[in-house]
Amino acid sequence: MSLNWKEIDQVLSELPLENSHIQKIRQPDFHTLVFDIYSPGKRFRLLISLTQGKTRLHKIDKAPESEIALQRFAQFLRARIKGGRIIYAGQLGSDRIVELKILRGGEITRLWIRLWGGASNIIAVDEEGVILDACYRRPRRGEVSGGTYLPEEELKAVAAALVTSTAEGGDIKPKKEFSLRFFHEEKEYNTLVEEFYSEKEDSEELEILVGRTRRFLQNREEALKSALDKAEERAEKYADPEGLKQTGDLIMTYLHEIKRGEAWVTLENYYRNNELTRIELDPKLSPEENGEKYYKLAGKAKSGKNRNEDELNNIKNQLKMVKDEEVQLLSAPSLSELKEFLSRIPVQKQEKQKEKIPGLQFNSAGFTLLVGRTAKENDALLRKHVRGNDYWLHTRDFPGAYVFVRVMRGKSVPLNVLLDAGNLALFYSKGRSGGRGELYYTQVKYLRRAKDGKTGLVLPSQEKNLSVTLEQERLDRLQKG
Repeated sequence: MSLNWKEIDQVLSELPLENSHIQKIRQPDFHTLVFDIYSPGKRFRLLISLTQGKTRLHKIDKAPESEIALQRFAQFLRARIKGGRIIYAGQLGSDRIVELKILRGGEITRLWIRLWGGASNIIAVDEEGVILDACYRRPRRGEVSGGTYLPEEELKAVAAALVTSTAEGGDIKPKKEFSLRFFHEEKEYNTLVEEFYSEKEDSEELEILVGRTRRFLQNREEALKSALDKAEERAEKYADPEGLKQTGDLIMTYLHEIKRGEAWVTLENYYRNNELTRIELDPKLSPEENGEKYYKLAGKAKSGKNRNEDELNNIKNQLKMVKDEEVQLLSAPSLSELKEFLSRIPVQKQEKQKEKIPGLQFNSAGFTLLVGRTAKENDALLRKHVRGNDYWLHTRDFPGAYVFVRVMRGKSVPLNVLLDAGNLALFYSKGRSGGRGELYYTQVKYLRRAKDGKTGLVLPSQEKNLSVTLEQERLDRLQKG
């Protein structure tokens, strides 16, 4: 919910902006600025928010909890108006456009603050209305440096058009009525506005943090349950170390009855009243080696059983802790508790995403062919996506694409691949309509950038010639991949 024009008027009426000085400019986020202002006998902070759905301007008593480094426009304002005196502050009619006129060093800057939701902006102009800079540069609206912004003239033109339309019998839409939505007998309107948006933003932040906390705890619980399943599987494996030792004893006792290469043997088990017991053997091992194998398994099972029991208990304790934390943090969520909890979670470094390769890519007999269709794509490919031994092709007599053949280690580039690349170079050039063309090619390491030349312009050396005739079948094959 953004402030309406009546609320903006009320906010401005309470602020001693005229003849005050801008002492500091802060930037809590990419859509918000805060001016530290000194008025004789009083200091306060003026917040300007361009956040969609929360566009507003009002005094704040509480300093921003965090700040980002000043971005381009904020840096411009710091250089242009910091230390300046506000000689006028007011809203333009009922159109949610606020003007701050600032004098510094004999120079006047008019700061237009447009609080229009999706079209909000802060535009700094000189006395003639020439745009010095804007928070959001919008070329389609002409809101760029060097443009002109005269909102008074624009609104006059709209009003004149409305009068003309009415005189010609056009329908008049009734104006929407606005009112002050906050009221408290003992509090300033600015304070009420700050409290409302502070509570709203805290509520929104709380919802986000609850979601993050819940996802973290659920992921942690799933990971622990998976670890528990694996530990329980190992517990079954380590369940009977004594039985494995007894099996080793039986094999050693009856070595003379066991033949090498047997996969199974049935022996009298003196540990169980001589009942017959079937034992699995490794045919590749000797009978004695099979006995030793069971002794080793028994030793691993015995030590593994103890370790695994400790791990099982630890996992179960961690699961209980996760459940307890979930109840404690999410049953009655607190912003401070959630922030403190999430601050203890180590931030995992995200893998750097591979930069998207500009232009077009084709495959020819396993070789990758890259095509830059514009000067910008050509330059980007040259700078970041090809190496010195890769090949570069370009039409000799016509402007057109750069085509690169990425070489494969230990392989020379076949003529057929070179002809594929040549067809692409001719097809994406001004010589395409002729069906034939002369190309030159060389390795990337023999390209030299033209000093003070246009973007992507290179001067080749050690180049070779290649005559190419466009072949539709070849192009179709490359297009199909």
